[in-house]
Amino acid sequence: QVRLVESGGGLVQAGDSLTLSCAASGRTDNIYYMGWFRRAPEKEREFVAAISPSLISILYADSVKGRFTISRDNAKAMVYLQMNSLKAEDTAVYFCAAVRRFRPSELITSEPDYWGQGTQVTVSS
Repeated sequence: QVRLVESGGGLVQAGDSLTLSCAASGRTDNIYYMGWFRRAPEKEREFVAAISPSLISILYADSVKGRFTISRDNAKAMVYLQMNSLKAEDTAVYFCAAVRRFRPSELITSEPDYWGQGTQVTVSS
């Protein structure tokens, strides 16, 4: 089994930056693509960003392109989300996610196999 634990959320002002971290433990050799989702109040969960094990393939939602950067440290089994120029509409619970090895990579944008418990990010305007 794989466990994902997020950290780094908090309350910031619009225009500030924040970095989220996600630590994977357990059968980390079973992890393929990793990514981030978020769920804003009264909205559905949405895909934010994803990164391949090779670090070559990176995907972003249009709403965060140019402001957010996803990175990954395979040796530490960590994935990060650097968020710059934060807006009030970025307020949400952010979830770390991962797809199991040998599963289709595109699942990272829709139906990951593993989820973290989430970390709250609140951006005041």
